[in-house]
Amino acid sequence: MKKNVLILAFCLLQTNLFAQVRLHIGANTAVNTSFVLDKGLSEDPRYNSKMTYTLSPIGVSFGADFSGGFSLQLEGIWAKYGQIYQIVNVAQQVVGERRIDLSYINLPLLLRFVGNIDAPVRFNFMLGPQLSLLTMGRETIQYAAGTFKIPQGVNELPTGVPLSQVPGATQNPDGTWNLPAQPEVVIAEKGSLDPLKRFRDAELQLAGGMGVDIKINDKWYASSLIRANYSIMDTRGQDLFDAVQNGTTGDLFGRRANLQIGIQLGVHHFLSLGK
Repeated sequence: MKKNVLILAFCLLQTNLFAQVRLHIGANTAVNTSFVLDKGLSEDPRYNSKMTYTLSPIGVSFGADFSGGFSLQLEGIWAKYGQIYQIVNVAQQVVGERRIDLSYINLPLLLRFVGNIDAPVRFNFMLGPQLSLLTMGRETIQYAAGTFKIPQGVNELPTGVPLSQVPGATQNPDGTWNLPAQPEVVIAEKGSLDPLKRFRDAELQLAGGMGVDIKINDKWYASSLIRANYSIMDTRGQDLFDAVQNGTTGDLFGRRANLQIGIQLGVHHFLSLGK
């Protein structure tokens, strides 16, 4: 008898739980302003950061909405990151660029809060960890011949060639350098056999956003929000990061992190489970 009562109670509990949960699936897209934050590059007089726009062209989501406006949402997003740094000479003329292009599959798990869940337009806020899997990574540099101010303590070019071994390179009395043209060359790439030229294959990021949900009908709603992602791990390989920390590489670097801020639009469908 007691066993039957426990089974009945369990069934009632499960029924009550599912009655308070609404599952939904959705698709989204986004346009972002993308930054590669590197203190070394930002402090180097050879570089000017350029506003760079990237896309998260397609993403899918699966969520479970609980009573009280809280939900958990798992997403899968193909996203492009990166930034262009203009290369300038001592006259502040743009003579080339250093381009960082990255693509990731982002897998955020978000705790989501929605205010006034019965309203046709409702506020939403979400925050959570994000695993980012690198699918493509490439960093290139190219510039025309010119005179450049190179920071003190930097004794080699980004390509890894010591300044003293660059054909035609000469140092001026004021400390600047006359450098020959550099055709486009890859200085870092996903899967490179050189550990000092390799991007990290996976990193942990923090993802968040806020915006509004717009009810279309009982089964559909649209979302519009500001999203941001920030990497809490250095985006380059650990070997390069260790070399920078130990001062065994001449190019000026700091910790490098990805930051994305953008507008995300989505459409979502409630599944039949629940009310």
